[in-house]
Amino acid sequence: MSTTIPTAESRLERRQLAQQALWKRVLKRPEAGALGGVILVFIFFFIMAPPFRSASAFTTVLYQSATLGIPAVAVALLMIGGEFDLSAGVAATTSSLAASMFATRVAGNMWAGVVFALLLSLSIGWLNGYLLVRTKLYSFLITLSTFLMLQGLNIAITKLVTGNVATEDISGMPGYDSAKAVFASGLNFGRGTFSIAILYWIIFAALGTWVLLRTKVGNWIFAAGGQGDSARAVGIPVNKVKIGVFMLVGFSVWFLGMHMLFQYNTVQSGAGVGNELLYIASAVVGGCLLTGGYGSAAGSALGAFMFGMTTEGVIYADWDPDWFMFFVGAMLLLGTIVNTWVRARATSG
Repeated sequence: MSTTIPTAESRLERRQLAQQALWKRVLKRPEAGALGGVILVFIFFFIMAPPFRSASAFTTVLYQSATLGIPAVAVALLMIGGEFDLSAGVAATTSSLAASMFATRVAGNMWAGVVFALLLSLSIGWLNGYLLVRTKLYSFLITLSTFLMLQGLNIAITKLVTGNVATEDISGMPGYDSAKAVFASGLNFGRGTFSIAILYWIIFAALGTWVLLRTKVGNWIFAAGGQGDSARAVGIPVNKVKIGVFMLVGFSVWFLGMHMLFQYNTVQSGAGVGNELLYIASAVVGGCLLTGGYGSAAGSALGAFMFGMTTEGVIYADWDPDWFMFFVGAMLLLGTIVNTWVRARATSG
């Protein structure tokens, strides 16, 4: 019996194949294209906007990214499940308004308003999901209707209750200090202070990634969005999964709404319109397919980070802020093309 001793040349070939396989595995990840985009956008504004290089500016970038990223993580899971939610932007404002007006006009305590807003936001998410599975209509149509109704209700009810288009200042309400500490406090880090929203954003992205990759529910979400009929055939509760991810979006916009409420103490009833597009754009740039069944929670966080850098980078570069939406559209188109190209290259051969 003879033993073949590997030569140095054969060992080198195996190492090269292993490295190539690892590289391909990295490229196959949905967030690979978003990570490349984040690096390019960071380098671009680092060169073009000198104030962008300071630590305080970077903290502001992270905060802007967090306010987009917290709902974007939930929206990413919803899109992986094969659905859209166009009401998420105004639903965050609905949550803030409900908490403020219920606390000041009914309960007399901020925590009562917080709980009421949570129940309302979960109910809106449940209603969107229930209408989807009962009517079989596209989620685009259902949530567009919800968006329009909430937009009208936000303004109409706020005017009816307060006589104005904004809520009253809540800083003197019982329970305000403890609620602010939970939702909108500042954390000291080194010589600076950053918003607790940044920490929550990271935690939500990590939890979303864990759910998708390590739990049975994550497998159900992928299956419901990729092959709904096949998923039903093997016993996956597709309807419950879809309702659940809609309610998850409701929870995320409630959380963002509470942060914005305690950050500014008052709410403009017309706020939030258009933010739902940024949440969806963050998820798409982060690798989510519009057809469902593919995506990443971490990728949506990277997409939000890219838009956060663009929002503040345009300001720090002293450009006309009206160009921001142009950059958002350009990055959305470019990100979709790059993600498609990277995925095709990684799976070729």
